[in-house]
Amino acid sequence: MNIKFKSMGFIMIGILLILLAACGGTDESTSQTEDSNSTEETNQSEEGTSEEAEAIKIGLTLNNLANPFFVAMSDAATEYAEELGAEIIVQAADADLAKQTAQIENFITQGVDMILLNAVDSEGIAAAVSQADAAGIPVVSVDVGADGGIEATVTSDNYQAGVLAAEYMIETLDGKGNIVVIDGPPVTAVKDRIAGFEDTIEGTELVVVAKQNGEGSREKGLLVMESILQANEAGTIDAVFANNDPVAIGAEIAQQQAGRETEFFIVGVDGSPDVIEVMKKEGSSIAGTSAQHPDNMIKKAIDVGIQVLNGESVEDIIKIPVDLVTQDNIESYTGW
Repeated sequence: MNIKFKSMGFIMIGILLILLAACGGTDESTSQTEDSNSTEETNQSEEGTSEEAEAIKIGLTLNNLANPFFVAMSDAATEYAEELGAEIIVQAADADLAKQTAQIENFITQGVDMILLNAVDSEGIAAAVSQADAAGIPVVSVDVGADGGIEATVTSDNYQAGVLAAEYMIETLDGKGNIVVIDGPPVTAVKDRIAGFEDTIEGTELVVVAKQNGEGSREKGLLVMESILQANEAGTIDAVFANNDPVAIGAEIAQQQAGRETEFFIVGVDGSPDVIEVMKKEGSSIAGTSAQHPDNMIKKAIDVGIQVLNGESVEDIIKIPVDLVTQDNIESYTGW
């Protein structure tokens, strides 16, 4: 009897050990399954985030792509969008309001998530901006402001650009002389530059003897400067403020063709590669440029657009500081 009971005891212990092992195996299996599910959920989450980033579709319409400033902006926008995994469509309006309006309408039809607008005409583009707003597509202005319901404007501190140019002229001319102002398109950036310049020379003995619209291009800048030189005899102009670098280069060409190279100096706005190259040439009359940073500007605009899409609040105007580049510091300027 004792032997039988002992045998039964060993059998029972063996059964219990088997059951315990089985339970332990089930727990491990369950744990592995939970870990697998957790990993799968994490992967799905990461894939969702990636897909969400890739789903962002951006429409960018620029004034033109003849100006190196806008080329730099286009290149930086394309590179940054690729970095973010977003899609971007870049269009050039060629300074044509009707063409830019059509581009915005096409962006709406294509179902973009945001529109970045470098307006040809800040007021004239209002109707197109309103259409995008009605379609629920946020519009962020770049470089210049725009009417019609934009979310924000990311721009250079254009008023500062005008101030820096004026201060340089005041110092160089000892506060007196005859100057020419070559204006530009009817956009906020140009208006701010001119306002900054004119406000700063107020109260000095600098006199504006001519003011014309160079339309932001080298060719028109050349023609306008030719006209101004014909109307003002040699020795009567001391300096020229050009609303951008292409106009400044055009003005210098007209100056050279008229044989009046040493009569006056020119200050522009942009800090473009083209103007820096010209400034480095011996005898160049382009003495300075208020340098912008188009790459930083467009990247900031994209960031602002994403903030709006995420429901975050943004500032109405974001200004990117400018720097005055002259013959004295040109070698330390990194450019864009």
